[in-house]
Amino acid sequence: MDILNKEQGSNIICGRNPVFEAVRSGREIDRLLVAHNVSGGSVTAIIAKCKAKGVLIKEVSPQKLDYYCGGANHQGVAVMLSSHEYSTPEEILALAEERGEKPFIVICDEIEDPHNLGAVIRTAEACRAHGIIIPKRRSASLNATVAKSASGALEYMKVARVTNISSTIDYLKENGVWVFGADMDGENYTQVDFDLPCALVIGNEGKGIGALTAKKCDRIISLPMYGKINSLNASVAAGILMYEVVRKRSMQ
Repeated sequence: MDILNKEQGSNIICGRNPVFEAVRSGREIDRLLVAHNVSGGSVTAIIAKCKAKGVLIKEVSPQKLDYYCGGANHQGVAVMLSSHEYSTPEEILALAEERGEKPFIVICDEIEDPHNLGAVIRTAEACRAHGIIIPKRRSASLNATVAKSASGALEYMKVARVTNISSTIDYLKENGVWVFGADMDGENYTQVDFDLPCALVIGNEGKGIGALTAKKCDRIISLPMYGKINSLNASVAAGILMYEVVRKRSMQ
């Protein structure tokens, strides 16, 4: 059965047969939830299919699964469905080519707050970016909370979910995209020329961008901080940088 859990903001399918058919049908699945100590039979087959498809699998307590499923008979398994279909990096680049524009991409490196991700998507659409890239793990996914925070922008924005951010950056660079990572101790963002195919990397709310991701970037850029704190909210920083890209491109 399909259940909408209002607090989680995700469509839930629970029960072994419905979950198995949902996975087999090719529906866009955010994650598989499996209760502790549940295994064997169709559960093993469900887990195997999800692993083959690269679906995130999370083990939870039976009580938590009861909560997610609203008390329905879940038989130890449930899947959360995405609120929006994902695109691919290839489709994002194809959109830029179709528009006759230099690629403008935002890479969210482990942004876990769905409100932040939704706000980034909303600003990216306002700035006419071609797409957002997020990792499959340790990231907010396209659930209803993200969709609501994006205020309708998700319907117009391509979002790709990838297994490995580093290899995706390599792919973008091979296709002529310059990658700028937002982190401390970088160049002042106002001194950078963004009038070229570019991707902005915005890091995790607490940790910033990962060390390996930073090494993959062509340049590290920073927002000057004049107060006592040393960082901004991820979506605020992303918004400032995105509008700088727009400003620099409009000046040409």
